[in-house]
Amino acid sequence: MERRQLEYFVAIVEHGGFTHAARALRVAQPSLSRAITKLEHELGVELFHRVGRNVVLSSAGEMLADRARLVLRDLDAMRAAARSIGEGAVGRVDVAATSSSALEPVTSIIAELRTHHPGVVVSTSSALSAAEVTAMVLQGRCEVGVCGNAERPTGRGLVAHHLRDEEFLLVVPPGTLESGPDVTPEQLRGMQFVVTKPATAVRALFDRLAATVGDMTIAAEVGDRSVVLPMVLKGIGAGLMPDGWADLAVRAGAEVYRFSPPERLPQWLVYRRGQLTAATQAFIDTTLRA
Repeated sequence: MERRQLEYFVAIVEHGGFTHAARALRVAQPSLSRAITKLEHELGVELFHRVGRNVVLSSAGEMLADRARLVLRDLDAMRAAARSIGEGAVGRVDVAATSSSALEPVTSIIAELRTHHPGVVVSTSSALSAAEVTAMVLQGRCEVGVCGNAERPTGRGLVAHHLRDEEFLLVVPPGTLESGPDVTPEQLRGMQFVVTKPATAVRALFDRLAATVGDMTIAAEVGDRSVVLPMVLKGIGAGLMPDGWADLAVRAGAEVYRFSPPERLPQWLVYRRGQLTAATQAFIDTTLRA
């Protein structure tokens, strides 16, 4: 089994077929097909079911997909470790993060990383939930994840470090509330909200408050959390946002309130136990020093 075969196999899985994978890899499709046929012969199993011009992963292919990603990650780690001896931390680290974590602390981590390890490039992938972040790390799609979750993320071979407790805030158009810097949940009664879709931490907070307070109406439900603030500023409704958005919200002209008592959620750094690339280790070290 060759590295090239695994790279071709993962590319077909990621791009949804031979044609798109060949285009992304910049190889001739017949060469790609021959490499996969050879891999199937060596393994003694069929990795794809051919359905007309389309392909569907077989059960053996589904099992191999995650393992192939992990093998490729480990090979990259070995290569980067050898390079780092003479060059210091260099290379790319793929980071999975929920949108609030991508804003803070990931943005600050990247800024710090660029100062001390300019040879490291960070590529971020967005996830809707902590569960999705954890899955992306365990499956080898990303080396590191940053997310908010009430409980410590778990999984086979997963390492999780508590970073901080992010605080959720109420964001409203100017003049909506006559209040001090803090609001109580009871003050939300009768208000309309722009909310994210289920499975996010912010939506879980809204649902819990709505069940407790009552008379909290959803004015709009969005899949892209970046449009919550613009909708709030348009007067569509109030929003619940992690503290990483506070400065941006204030600069945009919204009013921001803390909850009394505070609403907080632990943030976590997660990665797989085992060999790490120098770039990944630099990202982890920088994060834990912050």
